Amino acid sequence: MRLTTWNVNGIRNPFSYQPWNSARTFPAMFDILGSDIIVMQELKIQRKDLRDDMVLLDGWDCYFSLPKHKKGYSGVGMYTRNATCSPIRAEEGLLGVLPSPSGVPYCELPEEESIGGYPSEFQIAELGVDPAELDAEGRCLVLEFPAFVLLGVYSPANSNGMRDDFRYGFICTLDCRIRNLMRAGKRVVLVGDLNVSRDELDGASALEDIRKAAITHEEYISTPNRRIFNQLLIGGEVIGPRDEGREEGVLWDTTRGLHPDRKGMYTHWEQKINARPGNFGSRIDFVLVCVSMQSWVKDANTQEGLLGSDHCPVYADFHDTVRSHGNEVSLSDEMSPPGVFQKGVRIKEWKVLDVPPFSGKRLPEFDKRRSIKSMFAAPSLRQSSSIALEPPIKPLSPVKQAETVGPVIASHEFPRPSSTAPDSIGTTASPALKRKESVSAKPKPSKRQKSDTPTLAAKGQRSMKGFLSKGKARATELPTRTAGEEQQTNQRFSTPEPPSTPTASVPSLPDTATTADQHPHPTTAPPSAPASPTSSTLSAFTDASPSSFTAHAASISATQRTWSTLFSRPIAPLCEGHSEPCKTMQTKKKGSNQGRSFWMCARPLGPSGGKEKGTQWRCGTFVWGSEWQGRRGEERVEEAG
Repeated sequence: MRLTTWNVNGIRNPFSYQPWNSARTFPAMFDILGSDIIVMQELKIQRKDLRDDMVLLDGWDCYFSLPKHKKGYSGVGMYTRNATCSPIRAEEGLLGVLPSPSGVPYCELPEEESIGGYPSEFQIAELGVDPAELDAEGRCLVLEFPAFVLLGVYSPANSNGMRDDFRYGFICTLDCRIRNLMRAGKRVVLVGDLNVSRDELDGASALEDIRKAAITHEEYISTPNRRIFNQLLIGGEVIGPRDEGREEGVLWDTTRGLHPDRKGMYTHWEQKINARPGNFGSRIDFVLVCVSMQSWVKDANTQEGLLGSDHCPVYADFHDTVRSHGNEVSLSDEMSPPGVFQKGVRIKEWKVLDVPPFSGKRLPEFDKRRSIKSMFAAPSLRQSSSIALEPPIKPLSPVKQAETVGPVIASHEFPRPSSTAPDSIGTTASPALKRKESVSAKPKPSKRQKSDTPTLAAKGQRSMKGFLSKGKARATELPTRTAGEEQQTNQRFSTPEPPSTPTASVPSLPDTATTADQHPHPTTAPPSAPASPTSSTLSAFTDASPSSFTAHAASISATQRTWSTLFSRPIAPLCEGHSEPCKTMQTKKKGSNQGRSFWMCARPLGPSGGKEKGTQWRCGTFVWGSEWQGRRGEERVEEAG
């Protein structure tokens, strides 16, 4: 069995990348991941945004914890493969204060219906957090299997110090809930984006951050969130005495435990600086298991080659046979409700009614819905029984049949009756066969038929002779034009000639009895005929001298260049290290330069995280946008001079 966690940065975001954009379906994505349980963070949707292709997946069950107030923010989702596992309980939130599907808060449900481990009132008071606010952002989803309790978490990020108290309260509450569950005798697995790293090995910029902040290694390790996290981990580095209640670590880091010395094992890269190609990132996504499950893990790793987000998937593989309560058992038996599997063989089929009420398929908007595949899987017994019990329809008498059929036949010959007319069908037919009353409406104009339809080609195109004779007949039907009209047409579309001298122009009256072919030279148009703009323009260019024509063309070309320069993208400067076009960025850091644009090398950041010289990574080119505009202006002035 494989368990995968992935911050997708938007539930549909991966479908814009390979290999997910080939099929663009969640089952196809899950097959590529090869997982039985997929935990997604940062879905960025609300409940009203759920769609059939997210919920009604054949062979999969789903659970969602979505933000209650903020739109397009956080959100956690879990998908479980029905063929291998099925939870026995499901809920959202760390404190259990949110209402369950029955309306009762999870922490107030009976013990057999709740997962447990909720912080007590005394513990909540010590944490100093608002329970409703903490659980309302859709940051934690909890599923309980007979084998363990799975927590999928999206921890708050460090937002420039704006929410440090909320972030610290969240990780303290998470630590409290996990320890309470383990004191109750339950195994715990924690996965997700925790937005905190263990030490310098898990961050490419850690050493630079220490240098800039002018702090020591001990101070870096002892930052509030990192200290709580390391006390939760087995083997986590803790400076000084441990906190009360956190005397020992309880979770094992699977990826670091199996790869203790690997460098550059990152799971997140900053997109704004294009840090992924150079692997300048951090490891903040984890799969953590309790001590008793350490022997269950067969493999764990990151999948940095799979694109689709600023994070990469992280997975853990478990053995098919594990040791539970002193016995060797099949993991399938421990991952589904009792009686579903026996020694790894399924003996009971999966049903929607057997899943927890919090399942996405049991939401009111999806409860009565089915996928197309399930509709054709088996006939509905209820439908067949209803058809069998339906009473036979009594046949109509010949007189009533004539009354019923009469209006139908007449409707093809006469306009349809209005909706206010009495309906004879409703008085004769049974209620089961009653049709809706016809509504009078304006007839829609019929589409124009093509000229090669069979009805038109039946008579005239049976032979070549008939086709030609038909063409001649159509030609004789065309109306003839007068000589004056033909002359105006020739003048409009012919190339103008130089005007003749006054003595050579002899006025002539238009002759309507003759055609334009009898006049070899164009004559003067009648006064009533309007002059063509095209002809006058061409005549002006013909009369102009070559020098004036060249000057006019140059002015037009200059105007075009001016407008194209105004609306085209600015020309990028070339970077100093590679002589390649730079990219433009904007300063977002608060200060005097906030909002200013600048140019920098377009290549990705290197593994060192700094600007390099003579390498394939980003060089140190930096030009303010205003300065580059000034340089371009000076160059244009020099070109004009």
